[in-house]
Amino acid sequence: VFIINGLLFSFVVLGLFTIQPNQAVILQFLGDYVGTVKSTGFQWTIPFFRTRRVSLRIRNFETQKIKVNDNEGNPVEVASIIVWKVIDSSHAIFEVDNFVGFVYTQSEAALRGLIMRYPYEAYDSNSISLIRNTEEVSLQLKVDAQQRLTEAGVEIIEARISHLAYSPEIAAAMLQRQQASAVIAARSQIVEGAVGMVESALEIIEEKQIATFTDEKKAQMVSNLLIVLVSEQNVQPTIETNH
Repeated sequence: VFIINGLLFSFVVLGLFTIQPNQAVILQFLGDYVGTVKSTGFQWTIPFFRTRRVSLRIRNFETQKIKVNDNEGNPVEVASIIVWKVIDSSHAIFEVDNFVGFVYTQSEAALRGLIMRYPYEAYDSNSISLIRNTEEVSLQLKVDAQQRLTEAGVEIIEARISHLAYSPEIAAAMLQRQQASAVIAARSQIVEGAVGMVESALEIIEEKQIATFTDEKKAQMVSNLLIVLVSEQNVQPTIETNH
């Protein structure tokens, strides 16, 4: 009786295990997958079953800064933050050898592919660029990473670019190009505004009959007004006198 009770007691005790919140236990028997237990607290199973624990908690990591050529061939440095969790523990254990390393490697591969798809900056307002359309780029990174990690039973909760800059060897040249582009854009806006002001001034003068201009005088006035409005230096007035 004591031997039988001892065997029964050992059989019961060896089958007991606990599960923490956001944790799953995978059961195997002779190498075959039996099932997954996610209920928290004390659980019991046949002692001959092998148990493997998998955390279902949310995890995050930041990829290393990597150098990638963008869509236009410019080298850029980029890094991202990936927030993820396991949603299918059996896939995480049996489909890949090391699902944590798999997440790291595939997330970096998705980031590389994304950077090569878009330019760092676009001069066309309708085009997507890495520096201007951060929300769209981050959303696409999440989609790309999820496609690579679905088979591993992993869900990407959030993916976001944490670092983005030109590589040091071209940073100075790119800064000069940005400054030149900004100057050109500013000058274009100034010229457009000046032309509108000249047109409005001529219309008011003719409407109120302040003066009458010949085509030659009108052209001269337009030229003078544009010089005054567009010039970056103070313009000295010239007064014509008739002898």
